[in-house]
Amino acid sequence: MFSRIGAAAFKKDLTNTIRLCDALGNPQHQFKCIHIAGTNGKGSTSHMLASILQAAGYKTGLYTSPHLKDFRERIKVNGQWCAQDFVTDFTQRIQPLIDEIEPSFFEITVAMAFDYFARHKVDIAVIEVGLGGRFDSTNIINPELSIITNIGWDHMNMLGDTLEKIAFEKAGIIKKGVPVVIGEVIAETKHVFERVSAEQAGSQIIYAEEKKYVAGWQYQHHQLTVEVVDKSNDSHHTYQLDLPGIYQTKNLLTVLETAHQLQLQGWNTGIDIIQKALPHVKRLTGLHGRWEVIHHNPTVILDVGHNVDGMAQITKQIELSDYHHLHIIIGMVKDKEIDAVLKLLPKHAAYYFTRAQIPRALDADSLLENAKRLGLNGNTFDNVNIALQHAISHAHTKDMILVCGSVFLVGEVSL
Repeated sequence: MFSRIGAAAFKKDLTNTIRLCDALGNPQHQFKCIHIAGTNGKGSTSHMLASILQAAGYKTGLYTSPHLKDFRERIKVNGQWCAQDFVTDFTQRIQPLIDEIEPSFFEITVAMAFDYFARHKVDIAVIEVGLGGRFDSTNIINPELSIITNIGWDHMNMLGDTLEKIAFEKAGIIKKGVPVVIGEVIAETKHVFERVSAEQAGSQIIYAEEKKYVAGWQYQHHQLTVEVVDKSNDSHHTYQLDLPGIYQTKNLLTVLETAHQLQLQGWNTGIDIIQKALPHVKRLTGLHGRWEVIHHNPTVILDVGHNVDGMAQITKQIELSDYHHLHIIIGMVKDKEIDAVLKLLPKHAAYYFTRAQIPRALDADSLLENAKRLGLNGNTFDNVNIALQHAISHAHTKDMILVCGSVFLVGEVSL
């Protein structure tokens, strides 16, 4: 499991996924789909698109990873987890092939999701890339549309040590004749997308930031209201989001352009449907862990941001928040840019260093030592829930407590 051991679980090969799906009758060809890659934002973008398609009345599959609490969160239809019986029956059904080819946890999970969506005859499925793109197990689909949210620094030990190399891996989801929506683009990566698109003759590139822009936003009471202008006709539209992170303004532009491209293909994804769906993404799809408020007085917030770009967005959100004193509970995994992430965090906060209960997690003492060198002070705790109870017991009612640094750490919160 990549979530447990990291790079050793990553296979640069699609052979096992192809073998599994062949044995299942190639379920990935039995439904329409959207494919989403990117360093950050692909989870939020996937859930927003799924909520739009659900609000439009389509039976919608959603495949994402990793999960926070329960494995079945990864495979949903109309926001409902797949059944436990399906997971066990599927595994038993393909056990002989598992014994023969020894696929990874992720390869089995992808095949399981495709089989589930085919059996439930979904109208469309939103498929999130697990890691990278080119060699990701999900990359055996032929989607209606591809999306790359952005390119940033993450998983460099597997995807490459430059933004160009990382972009090339993620551009691997671009398919011949399939349009691709690019969310954020920078000079170092634009030429990579254009080269890969040219090689995949007929794959039109649409840059979301060239089509629309955010004219203004308001963040109040952990709700986000965003005004977006369409550059083609200067029309203004306002959207209410129940995902309140300011970074969602970037994801929103990607979602809006994707919905427009789907509408051009004949899907019912117009502005009225979008405005109906976006205030209810969490209810419709079950998304958690994106600047999620789980407790008041003091305010306790969960955010799964864990790499440099993700933490930069979290610090912006902190600056916009009202609180008396700030408490940050943090745990990270060993293969992240630990110091680069810690350098972004505010020095005025009280820190609670801990770790997720997985082998990949960095031990709390090492995290504390790294943090001390960078001027961050606090104490260590055996797990996130001990840290959280300690923070709550020492916090003023007007304080803010943030849990961040690892998806796995957020998933262990039991408040």
